[in-house]
Amino acid sequence: MGGKTANKAGYFDKLKGLLEEYRSIFIVSVDNVSSQQMHEIRQSLRGEGVVLMGKNTMVRRAIKGFVGDSPEWERLLPFVKGNIGFVFTNADLKDIRDKILSNKVAAPARAGAVAPDDVFVPAGNTGMEPGKTSFFQALGVPTKIARGTIEITADLKLVEAGTKVGASEATLLNMLNISPFTYGMGIAQVYDNGNTFPPHVLDISEEQLLKAFSSAITTIACVSLAVNFPTLPSVMHSVVNSYKNVLAVAVSTEYSWTEIEELKERIANPEKFASATVATTSDAPKAAAAEEKKEESEAEESGDEGFGGLFD
Repeated sequence: MGGKTANKAGYFDKLKGLLEEYRSIFIVSVDNVSSQQMHEIRQSLRGEGVVLMGKNTMVRRAIKGFVGDSPEWERLLPFVKGNIGFVFTNADLKDIRDKILSNKVAAPARAGAVAPDDVFVPAGNTGMEPGKTSFFQALGVPTKIARGTIEITADLKLVEAGTKVGASEATLLNMLNISPFTYGMGIAQVYDNGNTFPPHVLDISEEQLLKAFSSAITTIACVSLAVNFPTLPSVMHSVVNSYKNVLAVAVSTEYSWTEIEELKERIANPEKFASATVATTSDAPKAAAAEEKKEESEAEESGDEGFGGLFD
């Protein structure tokens, strides 16, 4: 009895130490994960993450005891159910996710197991003797006899995802040496700095985040300007709009300052600035033509010099 209590206290201390040391946690499902796979996953995460397993009742009891010190840990409780474990890390979440999910092992179909994916029997020669044709027919597999062996004539969906594998289907898949399922750790939820979210959130790129952030800022600025309520995103627009109003007043009145003089001059004498612009524009082709003519002349002189030097 004393040994169990000591082990429980040791587990509580270890769990609390990991919660305090690491800011991110992957809540992982470990259905059909072998001990060898667990060992390989621990090896791949060495130096970057720590895997911790435990009974759900003990984990829930421990976390409830820690909530007084860190209330945010309570967000883990709804996900402590089923065959789960924890992966603690401070490394990049996408990198750790990829390492967790990369360890997959092919496994044969077992009767009664729930198929995680659709299972297909491919068309082709099975190499089996014709005496087993009735077995294929019972499962609705289209076959024919070719060169003394059974040949499947078309691809067939044998098991649908989410349904249990029947004994006959499992036998057929094993006869064909098809291992249709892969098993490994799955990720049920991600905890990061006090927040929990589903794993697909990690697929959102930085470009998408920046685009959404920029759109949100634009929306805030528009709403702020419409209701005349100043906010940080709208301040720049408010200053520019106010300066435009000041310019309008200055142009309409005698009030003036150094920076506004040129604008007033342009409004008062538009033809002066228009002629200057036209002159500049019209001079450009002439200057280009003169430059081109100069280059041609230099080229001719250079050519003459080279020819004459040949007979000197």
